[in-house]
Amino acid sequence: MSLEVKKMRAVDLIQKKRDGLTLSTQEINWLIEGYAKGTVPDYQMSALAMAIYFKGMSTQETHDLTMAMVASGDQIDLSPIQGIKTDKHSTGGVGDKVTLILVPLVASFGVPVAKMSGRGLGHTGGTLDKLESIKGYQIERRQADFIKQVQEIGLSVIGQSDNLVKADKLLYALRDVTATVDIIPLIASSVMSKKIAAGADRILLDVTVGDGAFMKTLDDAEKLSRTMVALGREVDRQTIAVMTNMSQPLGQAIGNRLEVLEAVQIMQGQGRQDITDFICELAQIMLELADVEKSIKEIHEHLVNGQALQKFEEMVAYQGGDIEDIYRPSSAQFVTDIYAETSGYIAELPALEFGLFAMRLGAGRAVKTDALDYETGIVFAKKVGDSIAAGELVAQVYSNQILSEKMITDFKKNVKISKEQMRQNEILKIIR
Repeated sequence: MSLEVKKMRAVDLIQKKRDGLTLSTQEINWLIEGYAKGTVPDYQMSALAMAIYFKGMSTQETHDLTMAMVASGDQIDLSPIQGIKTDKHSTGGVGDKVTLILVPLVASFGVPVAKMSGRGLGHTGGTLDKLESIKGYQIERRQADFIKQVQEIGLSVIGQSDNLVKADKLLYALRDVTATVDIIPLIASSVMSKKIAAGADRILLDVTVGDGAFMKTLDDAEKLSRTMVALGREVDRQTIAVMTNMSQPLGQAIGNRLEVLEAVQIMQGQGRQDITDFICELAQIMLELADVEKSIKEIHEHLVNGQALQKFEEMVAYQGGDIEDIYRPSSAQFVTDIYAETSGYIAELPALEFGLFAMRLGAGRAVKTDALDYETGIVFAKKVGDSIAAGELVAQVYSNQILSEKMITDFKKNVKISKEQMRQNEILKIIR
């Protein structure tokens, strides 16, 4: 170790960033390595995160932070798997069951998908939580088993191991409790360090934007998208970012069991046309990344004719899940119907408010240690742009407690109905 490195002190580097100066590659490596080893304590890393929040990071600093976090833990070698290995990541949202459908759909075309997913927190849902609502599904798999599964059936969705990008796992938990989550350099380095370490050749990024997303504006979502695409390109990982609308919940269901059921319905050809079309568009982009050209019509056929569902069943069975359980209705004790009080068109269904409402039912976590109620949630009968008459069903709330009048009132006040019809596009912009 050089004398220069030995002389480094975290407090000096915090001050340097606090004053708006640029940290060197060596300084960032020293900080992240020390944090992963425990020699840089949480309170100093918290101060650094806040300094970054207010002063930002240069393109080089963001790159250095990403690669330092990659180096802080294990990296997965997917070379034993034949073909172009693909991966997909969402920056989080409400009712986001895309992975449950997209991964088996892409795999049904013979493109291997090796994916590590995360859990939900607050108003955002996590893919792992949805999969764990299936009886017996195992999210923790040894690396060798993960690779073997993708070799044999073409897909696997598991949880991130403790040793993969260790510094990011520590830093993310810290950011969550220090109000430093929503800053582009820290989001970009967190996402891309995991994707790079996970070993896929090509990466699709679903960057959500709007009320229910971390990125509230299209400008911020585009900055984040371009940063992450550039990070992927720098390490020879072809990456495409798709900015998608999260101003209302995605699809009809919010809640773990309910979202699995909706995903299955979509794969049976029974889903809403808008969410079905959206999944097909994403699949076409992901297949394009793997150098497979398919028309939307061909992709739609795979989605609704049982081929994607067969792949989903194969994955569930391979990871210990009960296939019959994916078709089981919610066992919530109470189902409360919510009716419209006026006629017109659905103008707003704010994703954040309904995500928080579902969390109050037990479908989400306020803190990481909260236990989930997999059976609770919301199923919307109407979405933005749909016509509705007074007295017509808006949604059903699944709960294990009788809803209070206040909760029903809170729900209804967030259903905005207007006389004019509004339309919302799901895909807002694509960054290649």
